[in-house]
Amino acid sequence: MISVLRLKEVEGVESIHYSQQSPVVLGAFIRKRIFDILFAGLVAVFLLSWLVPLIALCIKLDSRGPVFFRQLRTGKHGKPFYCLKFRSMRTSADADRKQASKHDSRITPIGAFLRKTSLDELPQFFNVLKGEMSVVGPRPHMLRHTEDYARIIDNFMDRHLIMPGITGLAQISGYRGETKEVRAMANRVRADIQYLRNWSFFLDLKIVMLTVLQVFKPDEHTF
Repeated sequence: MISVLRLKEVEGVESIHYSQQSPVVLGAFIRKRIFDILFAGLVAVFLLSWLVPLIALCIKLDSRGPVFFRQLRTGKHGKPFYCLKFRSMRTSADADRKQASKHDSRITPIGAFLRKTSLDELPQFFNVLKGEMSVVGPRPHMLRHTEDYARIIDNFMDRHLIMPGITGLAQISGYRGETKEVRAMANRVRADIQYLRNWSFFLDLKIVMLTVLQVFKPDEHTF
């Protein structure tokens, strides 16, 4: 990364700061957490209970290695946590340093299907139940990427004021997948901050519904 891009230069976005003691913020957090527990609980009972064993069997038959992939990512207030995914790649030493790219040779046949349909993200509902993630919020990044982008994009860490999400405004807006350029990440952060400023229960529902539609109509950024 050789250029410096300040997020406030992208459509005039400015830094935001919320007091953790604010009753408004606390009330919003409680409502959001209740939604997370109820939604993730329903998904776990009616979907994951039978789909996890099925996908686990397919992964085991497809390639050697564990069923789940655990990776340290940046959570709320910058605290690292282990983000869960179904393993979609062959095990390699650069898993925590190199993003998946189009035609990546590490991706397994079943992994390609899981990634294309976003089914590889389903184990993150367990992260939600553990209180490490939210259903909707900024996507968590690898620790190395957090360190790199925090140095070159103003307000990058503002997106960590809330728990990271399985899906988010950036993802349904098309800012997903590999970030080859700094501006691609800046666009993602801009959407994340827009979400922080405009959060509502109905916005979360809208993002969830649009995410489900994307599963059936994946775009060019899903691979």
